[in-house]
Amino acid sequence: MHDVIVIGGGPAGLMASIGAASHGASVLLLDKGDRLGRKLAISGGGRCNVTNRSPLDVLIANIPGNGRFMHSPFSVFNNEDIIQFFEGLGIELKEEDRGRMFPVNDKAATVVETLLGQVKALGVEIRTNTAVRSVEYTEDAVSQVLLKDGGQLPTKAVIIATGGKSVPHTGSTGDGYPWAEKAGHTITELYPTEVPITSDEPFIKAKSLQGLSLRDIELTVFNPKGKKIITHEGDMIFTHFGISGPAALRCSQFVVKALKKFDTPSIRMEIDLFPQQSEEALFQQLLAKAKQEPKKSLKNNLKGFAPERFLLFLYERLQLDSQLPSSTVSHDHWRALAHSCKHFSIEVNGTLSIEKAFVTGGGVSIKEIEPKTMQSRKKNGLYFCGEVLDIHGYTGGYNITCAFSTGYTAGKSAAEQAIHN
Repeated sequence: MHDVIVIGGGPAGLMASIGAASHGASVLLLDKGDRLGRKLAISGGGRCNVTNRSPLDVLIANIPGNGRFMHSPFSVFNNEDIIQFFEGLGIELKEEDRGRMFPVNDKAATVVETLLGQVKALGVEIRTNTAVRSVEYTEDAVSQVLLKDGGQLPTKAVIIATGGKSVPHTGSTGDGYPWAEKAGHTITELYPTEVPITSDEPFIKAKSLQGLSLRDIELTVFNPKGKKIITHEGDMIFTHFGISGPAALRCSQFVVKALKKFDTPSIRMEIDLFPQQSEEALFQQLLAKAKQEPKKSLKNNLKGFAPERFLLFLYERLQLDSQLPSSTVSHDHWRALAHSCKHFSIEVNGTLSIEKAFVTGGGVSIKEIEPKTMQSRKKNGLYFCGEVLDIHGYTGGYNITCAFSTGYTAGKSAAEQAIHN
């Protein structure tokens, strides 16, 4: 009999196995897939963004889904601990923009192999291609894990690390929710987060701007009354169905929630191409260009001012002849151009599905979890970690930080409890 059984071999499950085994427990790790760490292997565009080096308050601010809950798990195992853990295993890390930490060799495979090496070195028994049918409980505690092939595995502690419903080809298909409900847990409503946004705008359907990337812009979501809900800065890209890229992904959960809250078919978003400049300053800059080279055509005069495809689209939208000499363009038209660059409007009507999302919003309610140990408040010996919980962060190393932190915390606590009982 194993002291601790971990179900799910993703980032949270691997770290839970390490946390439990390094604190003296005999551990069995079960995964229904044929390979462990599949989501890790594709994270960070295949480079594996292992954590984020931002200070604690910034970390929490970048976990819009119940970030405050993470204060306790971070007191056990935080981002600096994650960095030390990997560097201690010989993986050199480097810091990139916004605190994101990557392996120096840019290979996610190295991270996965090293984690698996550590799991094995600690004597964890691994069983892949092993699907769990259910987790069984007594009145107040965990009793055993039942496998789909009929196997029965009695244990003192079970750690559920089965992930959410996003990226299902990596194995996260929501398996853990029914086992949690059976123990008396509440599953809050699931929704996609960190997911591309869809739009029925004619220019999107016509693919007028498809593939165009905009750098260092600000993207804002408005409610139907025109009040700002959220603004995120970063990069974005126009797609054949709407918008994507980091800034759009960060706005996506606010789009999902606003459409639902206001029960409306679409809401407005705005792109600000020049967040560092006021509209008036931009207008004056355009006028100065016109005065400097009055004979130059509008198109040639504004080369390099903004991406050319975007400008050509604006000229068409504003019914401006881009071949006109700059001196003949009216003040109103210059103002309209400045306004369009600061307040480019797009009506959006939703997002791609939860399966296409990078992260699942919602999950096992954190009100029913002990934050210092990740143990269930419903059943003794039942623990949860990672994305199965109602915790989610923005992309940029925040979700994986939550997974490693809650995983290690759950593993350590499960081991200490199992051994002392």
